[in-house]
Amino acid sequence: MDTILGPLYIAVSWIIVQFHSFYSLIFDKDSGAAWGLSIVSLVVLIRICLIPLFVKQIKATRNMQALQPKMKAIQERYKSDKQRQSEEMMKLYKETGTNPLSSCLPILAQSPFFISLYQVLNHIAQNKTVGVIDQPLLESAQKAHIFGAPLAAKFLDSAEKIQSLGASLVDVRVVTIIMIVLMSASQFYTQRQLMTKNVDLTVKTPFMQQQKMLMYVFPIMFAVFGINFPVGVLVYWLTTNVWTMGQQMFVIRRNPTPGSKAFTERQDRLRAKGKLVEDPAEVEAKKAVEEARQNRQQPKRQPKSKRQHTAGAGASSAGAQGRTRAGASGTGATKKQSLEKKAPQDSETKGDTPEKGSSSGSRNTKSGQRKGQQRPKHPSKK
Repeated sequence: MDTILGPLYIAVSWIIVQFHSFYSLIFDKDSGAAWGLSIVSLVVLIRICLIPLFVKQIKATRNMQALQPKMKAIQERYKSDKQRQSEEMMKLYKETGTNPLSSCLPILAQSPFFISLYQVLNHIAQNKTVGVIDQPLLESAQKAHIFGAPLAAKFLDSAEKIQSLGASLVDVRVVTIIMIVLMSASQFYTQRQLMTKNVDLTVKTPFMQQQKMLMYVFPIMFAVFGINFPVGVLVYWLTTNVWTMGQQMFVIRRNPTPGSKAFTERQDRLRAKGKLVEDPAEVEAKKAVEEARQNRQQPKRQPKSKRQHTAGAGASSAGAQGRTRAGASGTGATKKQSLEKKAPQDSETKGDTPEKGSSSGSRNTKSGQRKGQQRPKHPSKK
């Protein structure tokens, strides 16, 4: 490991020494402020160099979110053929120009520097020179304490080793626990901010479930591995988490994912400032919906006495309508009877023969036996 990462040890130690020389003009060269700020400056320098990779990470993450419905369809279509499923996935990535590993580029690019810093601080704890840190600088770094904890001390170090660095076991463990908690909390907040504000909530995919799981897995991982990190490495990782959180807040506010909560908030801000140009048809539709909502009147609840009065009035009107129908049916029955009486008189007046009348009567009798009472014919018909 030392042979492979040897050039990085030199680069990391040289950067720290240069920043230490600058901060020694302000603080004591053996103080934790001088060495601690040197580590923080190392993080800032590395993260500035990684900004292009961070932009690629943002684009890759958005592309992956946009491809989730298509990826889910491929998984359902080739559920029983894993090889064909992988081929279709790779084809989809190639057509859209998406690389799944792009979302991990900043972490992967930062890992060698992280390992190199860990080894540099480990050499300091073992009283070994490393890179450009010679013996005088090594002794100065060993004297540096951050809130009473040496830069090279770990949570699991023995009391004898911590005493050899000029500190107490209680101070080291209190400082390391606080830094581990802050490191895990910043990681959790960063991931939660991404899930709650910068994700298209209209799309429910396995990718979102995976991100939710990582929101809890990463902080636990930091808490578990943090007890094995020297204080200087905890300073490094806490600083990079805070940087990532601030950088992500800036990106989410200025360039959020379409369909997300942050995108809606940004549109409202631009609309309030008059910087958002919207489609006139969409504006008119929104106005019509708003006017309809304002003009819509909810029915008022009537008192019990008024409801009873209304019900009584309805019942009386229903009774009046029923009586009207009954009167109309009675009038119809009277007219029917008059027509029946008038029919035989008309037949006598016209001089119908009794044979025809009797035969007609017999037919009516037989028809009445079969079908019941027949409706009388109109007087004008024979």
